[in-house]
Amino acid sequence: MDFDFTDDQEQLRDAVRKWVDKGYDFERRRGITQAGGFSKEAYEELAGLGLAGLYVPEDDGGLGMGPVEGMVVMEELGRGMVLEPLVQTLVTSRVLASYAPDAVKAEWLPKLASGESLLVLAYQERGARYKFEKCEAKSSQAAEKWALNATKSIVAAGDHADAFIVPAMANGKMALFLVERTAAGVSTRGYLTQDGARAAEVTFNNAPATLVTLDGLTALAHAMDIGIAATCAEAVGVMDKTLAVTVEYMNTRKQFGVAISSFQALRHRIADMKMQLELARSMSYYASLKLNAPTEERRRAMARAKYQLGVSMRFVGQQAVQLHGGIGVTDEYIVSHYFKKLTQLEITFGDTFHHLGEVSARMQDTAGVFA
Repeated sequence: MDFDFTDDQEQLRDAVRKWVDKGYDFERRRGITQAGGFSKEAYEELAGLGLAGLYVPEDDGGLGMGPVEGMVVMEELGRGMVLEPLVQTLVTSRVLASYAPDAVKAEWLPKLASGESLLVLAYQERGARYKFEKCEAKSSQAAEKWALNATKSIVAAGDHADAFIVPAMANGKMALFLVERTAAGVSTRGYLTQDGARAAEVTFNNAPATLVTLDGLTALAHAMDIGIAATCAEAVGVMDKTLAVTVEYMNTRKQFGVAISSFQALRHRIADMKMQLELARSMSYYASLKLNAPTEERRRAMARAKYQLGVSMRFVGQQAVQLHGGIGVTDEYIVSHYFKKLTQLEITFGDTFHHLGEVSARMQDTAGVFA
């Protein structure tokens, strides 16, 4: 099987890497965190590269690209620990393109592609424990108009987004709705997450909403899988840079008059980190390549990938901090921020134990079919 990237994909990778290296250094990232965890200016720069329109069809002003291009982009953004939630844009633009009525597509997709608007997924609820199919949010309809009552937690850039895609129950079945942040009855409470990014608690109190699809569970499962694949790719980029920073430190840190990279026991630990990184990279490829597979096959692949990525993220992050010693947990040194980013990504779109349970359950279901 050919795993080489095309020339266009390599050019895309190069463009994003150059922006990260030159336009999003550690000091700029620190400044964005101190200013609240989200920069509209940085997001517009990403949109200027065409990244906000990566999954938007060409007819709607986007690039019309696919999962492999998304993986390439997210790996490079992971290397820079970019705080702005491009993953959310990939998710919501694909959901709208795949499930929304033509009028909603025409209104929102061009604005997403240009970076004029930021649309994020607001799905998590207290007590759901990563089970996205559990939904307490309610919708009501009167004279062909919809209204929502819901509280959603840990919504990415929730107090900066222009609108939300929100799952809510409609006549006993999950549906997806689009709600603008400035609509009546919408309130947000923003805060910093562990990795320095921005999130919010969002409350909808009889808020006016636009119906995206009545087949909300299918659409939300698809959205989650797009998010998982993108998060896996981002984590590979974070781990890649974490390993590089650790190796650089070991080549310069001296003990007993020699660089600690010469100690065989520590070299073995670096080799173990590299092995976990490559396992993670392989599973990230697997996840991206399975995004267009049939639903059950796709869901099974995402659970397997996120489980392996969770194991690898924990190992690489912990080893990096230990090999650095005390400096590895200081806020002034970059590796502590990579560790925080890996910790945050491990619990994004379901943590490691959740996906281990998903893998186990789906294996049992498959065994039952062939029994």
